[in-house]
Amino acid sequence: MNSTEKLAQKNQQALEGGGKERLAKQKENGRLTARERIDVLLDPGSFFEIDRFVTHRCTDFEMAQKKFLGDGVVTGFGTIDGRKVYVFSQDFTVFGGSLSGAVANKICKIMDLAVKAGCPLIGLNDSGGARIQEGVESLGGYAEIFWRNTQASGVIPQISVILGPCAGGAVYSPAITDFIFMVENTSYMFVTGPDVIKTVTHESVTKEELGGAHTHASKSGVCHFAYPNEVSTLNAVRELVAYLPANNLDVAPAAEKRDPSDRDCAKIAGVIPQNSRKPYDMRAVITDVVDDGRFFEVHKDFAGNMTVGFARLDGRTIGVIGNQPAVLAGCLDIDASTKAARFVRFCDAFNIPLLTFVDVPGFLPGTNQEFGGIIRHGAKLLYAYAEATVPKVAVITRKAYGGAYDVMSSKHIRADFNFAYPSAEIAVMGAEGAVNILYKREIEAAKDKDSERKKRIAEYEEVFANPYKAAELGYIDAVIEPAQTRRALCQAFDVLKSKRERGPARKHGNLPL
Repeated sequence: MNSTEKLAQKNQQALEGGGKERLAKQKENGRLTARERIDVLLDPGSFFEIDRFVTHRCTDFEMAQKKFLGDGVVTGFGTIDGRKVYVFSQDFTVFGGSLSGAVANKICKIMDLAVKAGCPLIGLNDSGGARIQEGVESLGGYAEIFWRNTQASGVIPQISVILGPCAGGAVYSPAITDFIFMVENTSYMFVTGPDVIKTVTHESVTKEELGGAHTHASKSGVCHFAYPNEVSTLNAVRELVAYLPANNLDVAPAAEKRDPSDRDCAKIAGVIPQNSRKPYDMRAVITDVVDDGRFFEVHKDFAGNMTVGFARLDGRTIGVIGNQPAVLAGCLDIDASTKAARFVRFCDAFNIPLLTFVDVPGFLPGTNQEFGGIIRHGAKLLYAYAEATVPKVAVITRKAYGGAYDVMSSKHIRADFNFAYPSAEIAVMGAEGAVNILYKREIEAAKDKDSERKKRIAEYEEVFANPYKAAELGYIDAVIEPAQTRRALCQAFDVLKSKRERGPARKHGNLPL
């Protein structure tokens, strides 16, 4: 056998992963193979594999006779829409995708290269966890990966795609990364599985109930995106990458400008009800403003009272945050605060301007919220906005009451521009609550208490339930008609393109975790 034939033989052996039978079984279970996933994710023909012939070094438990080229993970780089990304794809057909010292070294190498090159890192996770036969070497490999995730945080975008099991210590690498994708019914994440839980706590729960895509997308908030199959999931990863810069020194790629920056927003006025107590969908406001009505929502099924995601204005990527009056009246609660804070911090780390739509009656009251630490969690969002130095523009569509007004990208925590609609109500609290405090004696002394209360409410609303007092003080830069929203925002972000702002010198702040 000559050298060319030997290379061809080894390449063929590596492509077979854990063997043809295991590859067939993977497909029978409705799942793509590690290499097929890379083919779907990357531009055709762009993948360049490295470390194809690496094998494990374990000799215990007769492992010396059980070696597979590549040893459970495929690593390399390629392109998405012509832009370089680094990727690793765990191969469940080799020892269940378990992490050996060799697998960890391959992943660590690709992470180091991604950081050096300043390119996004995408991990396709499908692993049974640590390789038991290797013991502490496998655990050490996880820790090496965790350390690199942490060092790369805020330097390059890190995306985790869960395409099968992800259990035990394996969950903490995805948890450190910026975004997690899951596939419905075939992927799951948990620290301890159903069997252990039943033994320790006597609870009976299925893998899907405990750590499936629906659970993590809607209940825990661990998962940012959930899709029905692997192909739709990987295509969504491609869409996300298109919004992001390659690293923290770059800006996001600009898209072709097709949507006029000066067009009117014809739908907004009809979306927001005249009655300030009635709900509406903030997404309808967002999609009427952004380019081509395209809004790539993040954490869609978690903390529905807050909406966050990516869009474009004048072809440039922006991060959008909006209170959602259709859920809990748009109140800020623990989950909504944490969800928005993480998103704001990601955008700030990667030079993505922030657009905030405000309609917030306050923080959600209740013992569950107070005992759960709403003070601490709400402070995360306040901290994130105050810390952010990217361009920040806010539009108050309706209510902006109390401390929640301050938190939602107000002038006082250094938003660059604050706009308000004529329907905006900026006050310490709603008229009814304020009147009950301010005019308690007068109302109690009146012959017709209901009439007196209504009169006082009307007076309060006339003075405070509007944007003009805040505008007089310079807290609102302009009161605009809803139809003018896109024009105003495009002009604001255009003039802020050259914004430069630095905070005081420090190692890092102490975020209220």
